[in-house]
Amino acid sequence: MSDQNIKPNEFVGFDEPIYANLGMKPEIVAYGTEDERLWIELEPNVWFRPLSFDMTTGSHCELLRVRRGGVLTRHRHPSPVHGYVIKGKWRYLEHSWEATAGSYVFEPPGEVHTLTVDDDDEMITFFYIGGAVLYMDDDDNVTHIEDNIGLIQLCREHFEKVGLGADFVQNFIR
Repeated sequence: MSDQNIKPNEFVGFDEPIYANLGMKPEIVAYGTEDERLWIELEPNVWFRPLSFDMTTGSHCELLRVRRGGVLTRHRHPSPVHGYVIKGKWRYLEHSWEATAGSYVFEPPGEVHTLTVDDDDEMITFFYIGGAVLYMDDDDNVTHIEDNIGLIQLCREHFEKVGLGADFVQNFIR
């Protein structure tokens, strides 16, 4: 699907870029919505909503939602991560602090952690993830590498399944 075929819709808006003739991609406005079809399950009680995939840097932006005792498996980031808690609270099993609504979190490259939400809570956090995520077992062996290529494929499959169409993910790729 070419960029010219991507049209603003009820979920995503943009204007044509000033320098489209030079290959500039349009900005993205991902609208707030309650539509559950935009949330993609990663693990039980853990979902993400894609906002932007930067194919030049390998970074992406997402909303992460974790509910009722959900756990995002132990992982490491080889690149920086920035987060802003929009709703609820969460913590890392490996640390003493708790991130609450309105908190900003910076994760330096190499940080290893397991994100968890208590049984009676729900959180939504905006994350800028500067590159791949390396999921690890308790012996520090990498069990899965999550990057933009894999996430985009996951989005294609999910959006096709929920009726938005596999190419819907093109709205977020820059």
